[in-house]
Amino acid sequence: MSDIRVKICGLGTAEDVVACAKAGAAYVGFVFFPKSPRHLSLDAAQALAVEVPTGIAKVALVVNASDAALDALLARVPLDMLQLHGTETPERVAEIKDRFGLPVMKAVGVADESDLPALAEYGHVADQLLVDAKPPKDADLPGGNGLAFDWRLIAGRRWGVPWMLAGGLTPDNVGEAITLTGATQVDVSSGVESAPGVKSAERISAFVEAAR
Repeated sequence: MSDIRVKICGLGTAEDVVACAKAGAAYVGFVFFPKSPRHLSLDAAQALAVEVPTGIAKVALVVNASDAALDALLARVPLDMLQLHGTETPERVAEIKDRFGLPVMKAVGVADESDLPALAEYGHVADQLLVDAKPPKDADLPGGNGLAFDWRLIAGRRWGVPWMLAGGLTPDNVGEAITLTGATQVDVSSGVESAPGVKSAERISAFVEAAR
């Protein structure tokens, strides 16, 4: 299945960029959320973004970002896509797309059947969907918690736009997750780390290999 596209999220160093490129990742993600151990300053992100080889999409993960914050981000960091990981409404997703002219991926947390209609709703306005595990009620982070959901919930389901599977994926379980859900794109953050926010080149390589 060499057509599986992999996104490695939460990069922090130039070595991470090299490891992702070498492994064959299709997307790299930079996190702009102060509570996250993967949060980057605009300076750090700018320095990393210019190192990303052509052909790999650069994605910014933001959480309920204001127009001013997005203006500041895009003025400094060359990006290919915005990933909205907060409680943005479908109207806000459409607004961000129109205003900033970049493709928008909307993360939707899934815990049970009742969360599935939101995917269809956001599928009408976003360019891509990120189908993620819903964070626990008391979680500080909207994602990157290393949690999986019951993949059978979305087995065989399709939406009007491309989608990506996230949540608790590791080199050990990504193959099974792809088989169960039919995902053609997968996203990983904590599953390729040796410690929170510290990426492992070996795990990145193993993950991409296992996904394919």
